[in-house]
Amino acid sequence: MESSWLRVSFLLCVFGFLRELRPSEPYHAEILLGEWYNVTQDQVNRSVYPIGTYSYLALLIVVFLVTDFLRYKPLIIANALTGIIIWSVLIWTTTLLGLQIVEVFYGFYQATEVAYYSYIYAKVDKQYYPRVTSHTRAAMFVGKLVAGLSAQLVISLGWMNYKQLLYISSGSQVLALLWAFGLPKVKKSVYFHHKPDSTAIQHPSAANAEQQRLGPVALLWSHFRSAYSNPMVLQWSLWYAIALAGYLQVTTYMQVVWKSFEDEPDIVWNGGVDAALTALAALFTLLAGYLHAGRLKSRASLLTLSVLSILEGGCVLLAAWPTNIYLSYLGYVLFGALYGFTITVASAELASSLLEDSFALIFGINTLVALALQTLLTLVVVSEGSGLNLNTFQQFSVYAFYFVIFGIVYFIAVVIEYLLKFAKVTKTQVIEIE
Repeated sequence: MESSWLRVSFLLCVFGFLRELRPSEPYHAEILLGEWYNVTQDQVNRSVYPIGTYSYLALLIVVFLVTDFLRYKPLIIANALTGIIIWSVLIWTTTLLGLQIVEVFYGFYQATEVAYYSYIYAKVDKQYYPRVTSHTRAAMFVGKLVAGLSAQLVISLGWMNYKQLLYISSGSQVLALLWAFGLPKVKKSVYFHHKPDSTAIQHPSAANAEQQRLGPVALLWSHFRSAYSNPMVLQWSLWYAIALAGYLQVTTYMQVVWKSFEDEPDIVWNGGVDAALTALAALFTLLAGYLHAGRLKSRASLLTLSVLSILEGGCVLLAAWPTNIYLSYLGYVLFGALYGFTITVASAELASSLLEDSFALIFGINTLVALALQTLLTLVVVSEGSGLNLNTFQQFSVYAFYFVIFGIVYFIAVVIEYLLKFAKVTKTQVIEIE
């Protein structure tokens, strides 16, 4: 059994590495705003990138349910196939419409990532969940790190121009597709094809028996109601969604900000910055896992994350400071590292309050809420017709204060909760003395 779960984990991790091996990503804005496309910076900012957000939001829940129904592997294959379409179309299209179509596919590409993360839980026993989770995330970190470093190397040495990086990205998706066909098939899923696991068979209980009798819709509702009737799940779900929405917005538009700097260097360091962010975020993720493992109580975790959220806001403000692009690079890397720490702690706190089988559903719903918040931010801050029509630096000032206000509100809430609890304990002690 040991070799079986390791083999499945290895096969999936190779796919995750190949999927993330996209050296064109750190230079996406440089490519779109280069000589190869007939679009302006404002069009990319307001008419191209928002399409990806809307597509991701519209497709996420549908893709989640289809993933469970088709038992994961077909959606992993579809993910790689979509990647080939995206980077191939980017190679030959030159128009605004072509780029908008690419963003629709990119929304599907992001949505089907859920199949990568949930596949492994259907193939291994629950005792291996923590280890396979770390493996699959590490594989994606390594893929992004190699992509960033290789992109920076070939650009700095002049071996390729920005657009030629698209050929490598497309090729890695072809390799990912071929590898995906070799993944073992999944015989069960959480909702549409759920079967009792070995633990449930060896240790039957009324709860297990009830879970097996429920149909897919009833089981979905049971997991949803069980999770969101728990105040701890609500509290951490809200944190997760708000933090993820801000992170997605910052990372989506950061390259457009760098194109707005007057002192943009001759060698654009996007690849190196992306690699540094990935490495530091991975380190902070590991640090968060170590510190959180029994060392931080829930209230202490929330206070810590509130302070770090305020610091994230400061980093975003530094990243959008319009006088020095190197300070912007520094602010962006520090922001990514702090986010890696905070989202890991929030995910761990949330997971500790959930039924194991409901992980994918609840994190999927929380991601949907995050995308709804990101869509709202896009409509208000970015959109020309219905929003504030701010320039790129002003937009990032809004995102900075978004994190600051978010952190302050949670900090005040935790302090008030602590004071109320302290007052209640004090009152009880007074009564006992009397």
